[in-house]
Amino acid sequence: MYKINHKIKFILIFVVALVCSCKDLDEMNINPNGVDPADGHPNLLMATLMTELGQNVVNLGFGNIAGVMQHTQRDGWSSGHNDYDWAGQGQSWGSYYGILRTNDELLKLAEELNLDFHRGVGLVIRAYTFGLVTDLWGDAPYTASLKGEAGGETNLKPAYDDQKAIYLGILADLEEANSLLSRNPADYSDIIPAQDPYYRGDVEKWRKFANSLALRYFMRISNKEEALARAGIEKIASDPSGYPIIASAADDTNMDYIGGATFDSWPNNTVFDRTTTSGYNRTKVCSTLIEALQALSDPRIAVYADKIELALVIEPDWEDDRDEIIGNERHIAQNIADDYEQNWGEPINLDPEYIGLPPSSPAGGAYNLNPDLAQGTLNPHCSQLNSMYKEASGPMLKARMMSAAEVNFILAEAALKGWSVGADAQTYYEEAIEASLDTWGLNNEYGAYIAGPAAYNGTLEQLIEQKWIASWTAAAEAWFDYRRTGLPDLQTGPYATRQAIPLRFYYMLDEINLNPANAKAAIGRLETTDFTAPDPNNSAWSKSWLLKGTGLPY
Repeated sequence: MYKINHKIKFILIFVVALVCSCKDLDEMNINPNGVDPADGHPNLLMATLMTELGQNVVNLGFGNIAGVMQHTQRDGWSSGHNDYDWAGQGQSWGSYYGILRTNDELLKLAEELNLDFHRGVGLVIRAYTFGLVTDLWGDAPYTASLKGEAGGETNLKPAYDDQKAIYLGILADLEEANSLLSRNPADYSDIIPAQDPYYRGDVEKWRKFANSLALRYFMRISNKEEALARAGIEKIASDPSGYPIIASAADDTNMDYIGGATFDSWPNNTVFDRTTTSGYNRTKVCSTLIEALQALSDPRIAVYADKIELALVIEPDWEDDRDEIIGNERHIAQNIADDYEQNWGEPINLDPEYIGLPPSSPAGGAYNLNPDLAQGTLNPHCSQLNSMYKEASGPMLKARMMSAAEVNFILAEAALKGWSVGADAQTYYEEAIEASLDTWGLNNEYGAYIAGPAAYNGTLEQLIEQKWIASWTAAAEAWFDYRRTGLPDLQTGPYATRQAIPLRFYYMLDEINLNPANAKAAIGRLETTDFTAPDPNNSAWSKSWLLKGTGLPY
């Protein structure tokens, strides 16, 4: 009897297991603690998308690209930041395509639920993210991307679109977004302001963001597709009701940091990293930026940097090796300064207020007679970042996605080209500077500043220099401008990997290994330069479509 019962139990267990094994795998693979896909809503995705995109923008513009564009330099663990040592595994676009995959779900849900606000937002996010991908790498998966769930060789190993096609797709998305966001705000439904870290559900501001981005990308392609770029910018500038844009700092597209934990805090803060070799301690303002600000008597210098703790004074009549602190100054004998210059190949900087770290400086942590030679230390003779960058959050610690300053600089450049944009270049130039000063809480400084060395002189060099200054913490845009204009005229430091500013990111090794045919075809379309070697064509110094044949920046 016992054996019979045991056998019956075994059969029942087997049947149950068999039935379960035949159930659809998708049905079995549902997270019991998650949201049922059938109940999904775009609002559940928006905040995540925007914060991840914002963090990526800051990680570029306050990270290694700030080093490329000589906003900042590092005096410890600096090779990627100061010297463009980017080869090895290459640079991953995984986080960008992660955003795009989630955004694709948002767009699908928004279409199913007929939510035009969410569709418009999704199109702007898609345009912005694909814009970063093609700006950074060049050709990339676009029309064939985001289809991996469907399986198959062509979906798992997508073809790379030509960079021109990606830019045209971006502009088409932004045009559609403008249309979707053009109705009365009361006509939209299911908007939850708390789920929108950029604009708190303000439809009109999202529309301005879309059209301002279109200005950015029209100007981006202006050297290659001048007629298209001119027509696009003139269309937007001539129709403010049909194509509203970001015209004042109050409409800037920004994202605040929460500051509750490392993952939602300003990078390089010392709240969560209290080590003496923290990211804040080893990041210094670059001498290129400091000297440009000093030449212009620019009030933004005090927002970007702190003054040095101790000024250096050389005493020619002192006996050798005498070195002492007197008040707020460190006085040194002449031979100490001479020895430093002989050892490091750069002079002592005696400025009493602001001193930047030179690009790719051979001295590094020892720069300007730093008494503590360890990497990443506080240097009393070199300007640290403004102390607010020690914090995890703050009123000025934002991801700056798009600004009125940038928009007005774009229109100033268009006017300088002779395009019809409603006002002259000087008007837009001055409005751009006023918007930038407003952004950094310096509204009252505008009158004196614009009457000084920053007064309009009608040159592209001045316009792009001011745009570069205004792009602090968002240096990727300055890099993209440098590539198409060669401005500002930046010179690399002695330890730089190449004696030229890099032009793109490397395709990562995993992509080359896993999608070899398409990756290598894209690499084959790059134009080599005098600085490409010794990279095997997939070089940060090779040119994508955007720069091929332009002769710029070199």
